[in-house]
Amino acid sequence: MYIQPIHTEEDYQKALERIEEIFDAKPRSKEGDELEILGILVDEYEKKSFPIEAPKPVEAIQFRMEQLGMEQKDLAKILGSKSRASEILSGKRSLSLRQIKLLYKKLGIPAEVLIQDAEPVS
Repeated sequence: MYIQPIHTEEDYQKALERIEEIFDAKPRSKEGDELEILGILVDEYEKKSFPIEAPKPVEAIQFRMEQLGMEQKDLAKILGSKSRASEILSGKRSLSLRQIKLLYKKLGIPAEVLIQDAEPVS
């Protein structure tokens, strides 16, 4: 078993090909260990090369509302007023700490997503 760090796209493709070859290897076998190590290396390379950004607060709120079948009036009930919900969804108003706590508690949106700087959603 020869394993090397993944530095380039070519290294990455070779690692993926090898993973495919040994995908059904038995755990704790020579190939099973190789598969585990290659999986870790590929995961780290992908995190560095293809990062996934967290959604903006408004995007996260809109997505969660859609998942729950909520409308703006439902958000207004959580935030306290129709105008406040409208201003937040349009990006005209940033979330307050109290609102972040409410959205985290009521909608289950991670606080780290909600505390980012707000940017208007087009």
